[in-house]
Amino acid sequence: MSGTTIERVETGYYLIPLKEVLVDAMHGEHRAFEVITVEVTDSDGATGLGYTFTGGHNGGAIARIARDEIPPLVVGEDAGAIERLWEKVWWASHYGGKGGPTVLALSAFDIALWDLKARRANLPLWRLLGGYDAAVPCYAGGIDLHLTPDQLLRQSDDSVKRGFRAIKMKVGRERLSEDVEKLAAMRAHFGDGFPLMVDANMKWTVAEAIRAARAFAPYEPVWLEEPIIPDDVEGHSRVATEGGLPIATGENFRTIWEFRHAITVGKISFPEPDVTNCGGVTTFMKVAHLAECFNLPVTSHGAHDLTVHLLAACPNRSYLEAHGFGLDDFVEAPLKIADGKAIAPDRPGHGVAFDWTALEKLKAE
Repeated sequence: MSGTTIERVETGYYLIPLKEVLVDAMHGEHRAFEVITVEVTDSDGATGLGYTFTGGHNGGAIARIARDEIPPLVVGEDAGAIERLWEKVWWASHYGGKGGPTVLALSAFDIALWDLKARRANLPLWRLLGGYDAAVPCYAGGIDLHLTPDQLLRQSDDSVKRGFRAIKMKVGRERLSEDVEKLAAMRAHFGDGFPLMVDANMKWTVAEAIRAARAFAPYEPVWLEEPIIPDDVEGHSRVATEGGLPIATGENFRTIWEFRHAITVGKISFPEPDVTNCGGVTTFMKVAHLAECFNLPVTSHGAHDLTVHLLAACPNRSYLEAHGFGLDDFVEAPLKIADGKAIAPDRPGHGVAFDWTALEKLKAE
């Protein structure tokens, strides 16, 4: 063992109401989301911060795992041995918790370790991870299935005013013609060449997804995201082959092995890990390098203030998702977006600092 050891691991759990109800095709209405924070303190008193989130359910289970299960496994261990710590928590939890809340708790812990490591090195995380380009292409990821075409256009115009140059819209309404109408309106409004993505949130069967992909194809979306359930890998292959659109998926994958299967069997074009639920920075970067081996671009889901660092370290990054949830109201320095690019900050670590006073009022337990 060398360097500092883990002195303590502290967990916070917060329920954050949304300013407006958001809707997607599978999860329905979002009225609040949960944030679970993990702070690691080493034997020198240095700290690292991680977090994960949910759409409003299961946060208590994640918080309890982070608070009660992880600390006994890691306190006293070398704080810099991230791969070993990740493996220790993974295998200790594997039988009872492969996937699900356990991996979200592990993700937050892993993010905290990387933040601690980068802070101790006095480097922004993206440089510690190798560094490629701090300016990362990004898109506005609205949760907007419920909006009319006119409302969607107004929301999208506002996104462009805020610096976005690519937009993702939700699809999966009861009638496919309504989705097509909205996508056609977006294409007509923004013109050829403007990057548009569509996201079905796992709504369809394979046959429905193929039909939808063919209907969307004339409007040239960059990708069709999560057209079917993530577990149907062979189905993704059929949608990609018979539907004719590039497929993005991965926000509901919990292991690097799921990504391998989706790439090799599912024929997905845009692997889409979420650093807060795939196993943290450690797994996210492995997925990005795996994608690079197959000459594929990697994209992201959620947690844009963290993920901007990871994509800034990847030569094969495509777009960063700037998510619709409102965590920006609770961080001291929200992500900067200008002319279609998100800028990874140069502050040591990932640079995310919460407004703890504001969060404390929303403490869930």
